[in-house]
Amino acid sequence: MSELPARLQHPSGYRARRGLNWAVVGLTYTSYYLCRYNFAYANKSIADEFGFSKGDISTILSCQFVAYGCGQIINGLLTDRIGGKRAMLIGAAGTVSMSMLFGAASFWGQLWLFALLWGINGYAQSFGAPGFIKINSAWFSEKERGTFAGIFGCMINLGRGVANWLLPALLAGFVFLGMWHVPPQHWRWLFWIPAGLASLVAVLLVLVVKDTPEECGYQNLFPGEADHADQEVRTEIRTVFRHIVTNPVVWIMAVAYATTGAVRQGIDQWFPRLFQDVHHLDPRGWKFQSLGLAIPIAASAGSLLSGWISDRFFHSRRAPVAAIIYFLQVAITFIAAQVTSVNWTLIMVIMIAFTVNSTHSLLGPAAAMDIGGRKMAAFASGVIDAFQYFGAALAIKGLGWVLDHYGWDYYFYYQVPFGLLGGVLMWSIAGRHSLKNTRAAH
Repeated sequence: MSELPARLQHPSGYRARRGLNWAVVGLTYTSYYLCRYNFAYANKSIADEFGFSKGDISTILSCQFVAYGCGQIINGLLTDRIGGKRAMLIGAAGTVSMSMLFGAASFWGQLWLFALLWGINGYAQSFGAPGFIKINSAWFSEKERGTFAGIFGCMINLGRGVANWLLPALLAGFVFLGMWHVPPQHWRWLFWIPAGLASLVAVLLVLVVKDTPEECGYQNLFPGEADHADQEVRTEIRTVFRHIVTNPVVWIMAVAYATTGAVRQGIDQWFPRLFQDVHHLDPRGWKFQSLGLAIPIAASAGSLLSGWISDRFFHSRRAPVAAIIYFLQVAITFIAAQVTSVNWTLIMVIMIAFTVNSTHSLLGPAAAMDIGGRKMAAFASGVIDAFQYFGAALAIKGLGWVLDHYGWDYYFYYQVPFGLLGGVLMWSIAGRHSLKNTRAAH
């Protein structure tokens, strides 16, 4: 094994200011996830109240995923022009508005209205990841981006962890600070309360976050890195478009990411229904609530470990690490299809969350920053992440049909081929030392 990279040295105060910056950006993106994963917990309540089939629920989810995917491409390109902070604020305003309206739509109960509003919410949410990645590509060295991707994954999973604790509690009722009893709430509050929290966090974003370290007075932080030689982070849309879409690695990453989205959303959006319908777990019970906490913890561990390994032992090469994880995911998913006990199913779902969130953080933020740099990271992220949601939209629609016609016995089998394809694609570029486009003019 070759010599490990040396630890980067930064000026006094820089790490603290960067930490504050990405903490607030990450908290903003965490609030986005509260306004996204609320649907998973409202899934059964909405279906029961309005008589929707699993296919109907999949239609609502697919509208969100398609809109999110299209938005990633459009908004990724736009974010490279307007800056990450503005993009995240636009997205926050959109997701807050749509979450409030989705809750209000419970008074009508029309499938088309739910699908429309959740689709618009998906488009608004698609400002988040490009904005997050755009900001942090300027604040992190090329040698730190795998580790940053792990941190990015942790911020996502913080949102999921809060959602997995707060949302079932709202449905079941709880005692606040041991003094105030909050009775069980209608599912619409699963959309209204996250919208309020996201509004508060957006104010912090306005007050604290800067797009670049240069705006805080830090200059020449990463000498010798071509990506940071130019302090400008915005560039012409035509230049960005040509540079990214002519890079063949982008499209290999994008298709692999589609397989990640298929499995990741298959788990995230349906695991509450799986354990309610098949194993008859009460959302108020300790097993269900423990799973809600264990999934984001495992996902965070996968994000951090995979990013750190790629930076530390593979010299910031993401593909070989991702390939290994994809093949591990295939093995775990196949085993999950064989087990029938609730305890073993819990363990398998947690392990799948570990693997699928490892590739999610490696190929989304880390690889996108490697490919696009600080000038083009948002669009690179947008293209790659779009395919995650296009893949999820197709896979979720297919999964809904399978569950309606063949039942839960095929839930895990359905997800096996996606991991296999992702592993093959990553293995095909595992030997590359650079993901940048060498054909496009700079």
